[in-house]
Amino acid sequence: MQNQPKSTDPEWTIIKILQWTTSYFKSNAIDSPRSTAEILLAHTLGIKRIDLYLRYDQPLVRSELDRFRTLIKRRINREPVAYILGLKEFWNIELSVTREVLIPRPETECLVEEALAVLSKGSSVSSKMILDAGTGSGAVILAIASEKPGHNYFASDISFKAAFAALNNAKRHKLDRKICFFCGNWFLPLKENGKLFDMVLSNPPYIRNNDIKSLQPEISRFEPFEALAGGEDGLCQIRNIISCGHRFLNSGGHLIIEIGHDQKEAVCKIVEETDIYQDIYFRKDYSGFDRIVCIRKR
Repeated sequence: MQNQPKSTDPEWTIIKILQWTTSYFKSNAIDSPRSTAEILLAHTLGIKRIDLYLRYDQPLVRSELDRFRTLIKRRINREPVAYILGLKEFWNIELSVTREVLIPRPETECLVEEALAVLSKGSSVSSKMILDAGTGSGAVILAIASEKPGHNYFASDISFKAAFAALNNAKRHKLDRKICFFCGNWFLPLKENGKLFDMVLSNPPYIRNNDIKSLQPEISRFEPFEALAGGEDGLCQIRNIISCGHRFLNSGGHLIIEIGHDQKEAVCKIVEETDIYQDIYFRKDYSGFDRIVCIRKR
């Protein structure tokens, strides 16, 4: 880094290092350079972002400068902020995120919103059986369980490390006794003659395998490939969930899935070919794309 802040320089106050870092991030095409600088510096100092401006003339000591320089280098290398901090907020829940799990996206909150809307239409007395297949960090199931604690929740992931991360997030928010976590490939661990679910949720991989390498380096180089890759057409896992999910749903049970922004027509065709669902509905995300499909078993 040219003209980088030296740990021996006594003039590196909070405001000066924010200004320098913002300029440096901008020149390296880092998204949201100012807010990224604020987030990383507040994390380094163990304070809130607003405190940076209340203490703007405070100089950084050598150890603080050294720690901050390390975080700057990681972000310049295009490592996502969530992995640098090990944290990501989703639905007002702070989640621990590791390199083994996908970073929760804002559009996935639409999956939570649709699930809550469906649950609100049902009986407020009966307790539902709800499964989050491919839970990752546990973001979706934790958000729903925090809003509707009276139901029976289950969550699975093919990755043991991901399932363990989700369990730890549940413990962190005292929701681990409300959710049963298990490891397995979609529905394979479940018995077809076992107890059925009233709702199955999933945010499966839906990016075409060949498209992953062309994504932002924050995604292609750092996020787990298996959590992104949806096969040659991006629909492999969606097709599997729709074609198999009805076997584990009660009659009238809902299957709610996050899909790619351009996959509506293909998903409609998959649903029609199964000839076992009804009431297909698509929910748009905050950018206006059809992002969530909700179907009901006959």
